[in-house]
Amino acid sequence: MSKEPVAVVGIGQTKHVAARHDVSIAGLVREAAVRALEDAGLTWSDIDAVVIGKAPDFFEGVMMPELYLADALGAVGKPMLRVHTAGSVGGSTALVAANLVAARVHRTVLTLAFEKQSESNAMWGLSLPVPFQQPLLAGAGGFFAPHVRAYMRRTGAPDEVGSLVAYKDRRNALKNPYAHLHDHDITLEKVRSAPMLWDPIRYSETCPSSDGACAMVLTDREGAARSPHPPAWVHGGAMRSEPTLFAGKDFVSPQAGKDCAADVYRQAGITDPRREIDAVEMYVPFSWYEPMWLENLGFADEGEGWKLTEAGVTELDGDLPVNPSGGVLSTNPIGASGMIRFAEAALQVRGRAGEHQIDGATRALGHAYGGGAQFFAMWLVGAEPPPG
Repeated sequence: MSKEPVAVVGIGQTKHVAARHDVSIAGLVREAAVRALEDAGLTWSDIDAVVIGKAPDFFEGVMMPELYLADALGAVGKPMLRVHTAGSVGGSTALVAANLVAARVHRTVLTLAFEKQSESNAMWGLSLPVPFQQPLLAGAGGFFAPHVRAYMRRTGAPDEVGSLVAYKDRRNALKNPYAHLHDHDITLEKVRSAPMLWDPIRYSETCPSSDGACAMVLTDREGAARSPHPPAWVHGGAMRSEPTLFAGKDFVSPQAGKDCAADVYRQAGITDPRREIDAVEMYVPFSWYEPMWLENLGFADEGEGWKLTEAGVTELDGDLPVNPSGGVLSTNPIGASGMIRFAEAALQVRGRAGEHQIDGATRALGHAYGGGAQFFAMWLVGAEPPPG
């Protein structure tokens, strides 16, 4: 039996900020969910199931928050499923929801991911002492900085590439009303002169800590026909994982990321991603991961990713815009960051991305990764239904 085509008909986000003191976690998630329902022209009674995702429970210290969020998300009396794959969880959650529709288990599913970092301390939460995990050296940046240095040594990339990415994404964020960081005085020199946190990652080249939530309504072909706005159609989606540490692991370009992208492209009939994809919402929590992921995802040959960044290819007006929304560098409610990438890709092909809309975007990639670059989730969405 063929799969049911899956359409994104509703998208809702909160305004992402450092601290939402005005709402509880329940209020935060409901805000995004209500906006997604309004976008879809639906009510709670139209939702058959809810799929929720977030990063580790100890970030906020609320264990199994899905138990008390069921009411806020209209899930009482309906199936509710929780997903967790570290930082990639927002993407994985969307894919689980999409698969429920594709398999005709449910017709219309609400999926949501969130984080309230103001009620946690993610940096020290990610720095558990041995023997509980390997030392991460004060937050995720301490873990990933050596991999960035390895990339620079491997490719000969000049020092300023990271600053170019951060400068681009922060300028893009100014066009996105939901983005956390709106630095109207941003300059390239300001980014370059920022304090060094984890060599070679500067303060301006790192993601913020955000409170926020993102929700989507996914439905079948019949549901899409009733949508008041153009849907985004899922052409391909995949997840892959590998251990955090193992002999021979390539931290610069993990095999799980390559395999995940290849599977998505195969499903979507993409043979030349650089030419056939119009926009990319890529999970870039530290600026150097843009050129690194450009290679990992097949947009550039090995060692060439930084050259695309340097040449302006990934700018808003380049021929492969990366993170038109401002990306994770501008907005990072960790549990929701991956879903925001997926949702922003869908907004592009729906033509509903506002000031950061890419003209003529018909196919866009949403990408998320998590853990020690070990969990990957991606989808490719299009303005037209998939063939078949």
